[in-house]
Amino acid sequence: MRAFIFDPYRLGFMSRALVEVLLLGTLGAVVGVHVALRRLAFVTEAVQHTVFPGIAIAYALGWPLLPGAAAAAALTVGLLAMLTNARQKIDVDSALAVIIASFFAVGVVVVSRRTGYAADLGTLLFGRILDVSRAEVVETAVIGGLCLVVLALLHKELVLLALDRTQAAAIGLPVRLLDAVLYAVTAATVVVAVRAIGTVLVVAFVVTPAATGRLLTKSIPGAMAAAAGVAVLLGWIGLSASYEASLHHDVRLAAGATVVIAYTLGFAAAGAARLLFRRA
Repeated sequence: MRAFIFDPYRLGFMSRALVEVLLLGTLGAVVGVHVALRRLAFVTEAVQHTVFPGIAIAYALGWPLLPGAAAAAALTVGLLAMLTNARQKIDVDSALAVIIASFFAVGVVVVSRRTGYAADLGTLLFGRILDVSRAEVVETAVIGGLCLVVLALLHKELVLLALDRTQAAAIGLPVRLLDAVLYAVTAATVVVAVRAIGTVLVVAFVVTPAATGRLLTKSIPGAMAAAAGVAVLLGWIGLSASYEASLHHDVRLAAGATVVIAYTLGFAAAGAARLLFRRA
């Protein structure tokens, strides 16, 4: 067990991957609780898909992926706000469906113009967690830290807005501004994670640990702490399992996908334990 937990991280690329997974897991867990309170999981999934053309264009031009993803995320949030305002009479689900389909199609068209289309598409969709650089880890730490500071400063206001929007407006809270802040933090989380995890798996880092934390405790701070603990523990185990299976058992397991599977198994175990406890 000691070798399983610690030995893989004697290698530089594995230690960087572990730090990235732990940072993204912690950030996603805290953001995910706010997303769950506001029932914005579909918005998170929309952003993870609509950043695809941004990173595809940046990848095709040989530019850093982060600015491309950030630009696409900002455009998504702006379009969503414009299409769903009261005058347009377009519901959120319809607007998101249109944005996701059109943005993703643009990304596929951009990537398909390159030689080695299949390999490039796989990298952008499923990430490259084992190839993260030290600079990317630092960027994740800085952006994630800023997101957590913003959420900490606005915690009470965001929770009140999630639980009672009418009361929040009645006492004078800037409801639309708080909406924009939460959208921006969610988009930033997706953007910083998409390079390592890809545009397909990011939502699992935001939604699954938070859902597990809410099964384990009823308090919002407790759910955040539990979700972060689950994300750290299962992220570590999932990454180690991927290394162990690929190196010692000749079973190739994608690192990012294995971490997501570990998150899902943890969620299932928490749900089963809660059910048994309630029956007892």
